[in-house]
Amino acid sequence: MQKIRSGPLAALLLGSIFTPTFAMAAPADSMAIRDAALADMVAWDFTEGLTTEVGPRPAGTQQEARARDWAVAKLKALGFSNVHAEPYTMPVWVRGRDEAKILSPYPQNLVLAALGNSGSTSDKGLEGEVVYFPTIADLEAAPAASVKGKIAFVSHGMEATQDGSSYGYFGAARRQGPSIASKKGAIAILIRSIGTDHHRVPHTGVQMWAPGVTPIPAAALSVPDAEQLVRMIGRGQPVKLHLTLTSKMLKDQPSGNVFAEIPGSDPAAGIVVAACHLDSWDQGTGAIDDATGCGIAAASALQVAKSGTPRRTIRVLMAGAEEVGGDGARAYFKAHGAEKHALAIESDFGADRVWRVDFKLPQGHEALAKQIAAGLAPLGVGASGQEAGGGADIAPLVKAGVPVIDLQQDGTRYFDLHHTPDDTLDKVDPVQLRQNVAAWAVTLNLVANASETLGIN
Repeated sequence: MQKIRSGPLAALLLGSIFTPTFAMAAPADSMAIRDAALADMVAWDFTEGLTTEVGPRPAGTQQEARARDWAVAKLKALGFSNVHAEPYTMPVWVRGRDEAKILSPYPQNLVLAALGNSGSTSDKGLEGEVVYFPTIADLEAAPAASVKGKIAFVSHGMEATQDGSSYGYFGAARRQGPSIASKKGAIAILIRSIGTDHHRVPHTGVQMWAPGVTPIPAAALSVPDAEQLVRMIGRGQPVKLHLTLTSKMLKDQPSGNVFAEIPGSDPAAGIVVAACHLDSWDQGTGAIDDATGCGIAAASALQVAKSGTPRRTIRVLMAGAEEVGGDGARAYFKAHGAEKHALAIESDFGADRVWRVDFKLPQGHEALAKQIAAGLAPLGVGASGQEAGGGADIAPLVKAGVPVIDLQQDGTRYFDLHHTPDDTLDKVDPVQLRQNVAAWAVTLNLVANASETLGIN
């Protein structure tokens, strides 16, 4: 969850955004860009092409490599400059067989998916008694003796929120649960999927082992299967389960970032980074996470270019390997962090309508924030007092102090689909996708052409 802004700058910004005045009228070019973007098909075509012609794009795999090649060709065809891929290498976790079966007292199969970086069972799997913890806090508080030699199961059910803020709290079951269980001697861990749907599709996702922790098999049950397991345990008899999760880790596999630019007229004014990530999990086709984000970034940058050469260069960054820990973002910062970055913005929360804008601009830039808010208002986007924080693909830039704007998308249904086989093109609403492009195009145009000094370098 993002932090609330405080102090004199916040007061000035809030006052300037929320006080009605005739001076808040958006400039004519915002209206023209907004109207053109609302009829734009580039984002849809990009999303449709990437998900159809490439499909799933797990980090560090041949599928991700094909996505880079596809994106480079597509961006060149769209007319971008300086289009290229920048490679790096990384360790890669590869999924194997994901199977689970209740042996007793109520024999039946369960639907689950191994979590990223899961340890592996043998090909024959393992058997164990299930020990249940309603929340991650219960697992953390449990004596090691109650967990040792057993299969830990954590429910920790997640509820939907418009801004996705519940993901931070409930996601701890996936992010920290496996390490906690391993430290207490569990032979494996199952979690209820970190999702808000009730479909029989599991939500995968990455987890990182704490230093010194021995990896154990770790998987997410679909929500209905997790609820089924809770009911079984509630009947008071020991539940015995057979689990097979075969996976492997590969060293030094190729990944990479894709670049494309709209060159600016003033190199000294800095670069505006419009980011997304090209990789996806392996179960669906990565439509909302994050093909749409890349389509939005590309389409909005082109809309700015159609209105004339911007003052600042707009650099579209399609990062690799975001899903497994942000390798692409770190590689970008290592190679380009010393360049002058005026501002960073990222799309990685699906493609439902933008409803709120958050700012983190240098002090004294209230007029620019006010102008952006005015340009976004006709799209139904309200300015907030929350401080923008960016996302994983621009995290190193934001940490270094680069200004950031967040165009917050409606995430009410995002975690119904997130990291599941259901993340497919049919879940994308073309009308809401175009509203995203319009909001982005207005914002990029005003930032790229702003007379203010932005950035830290």
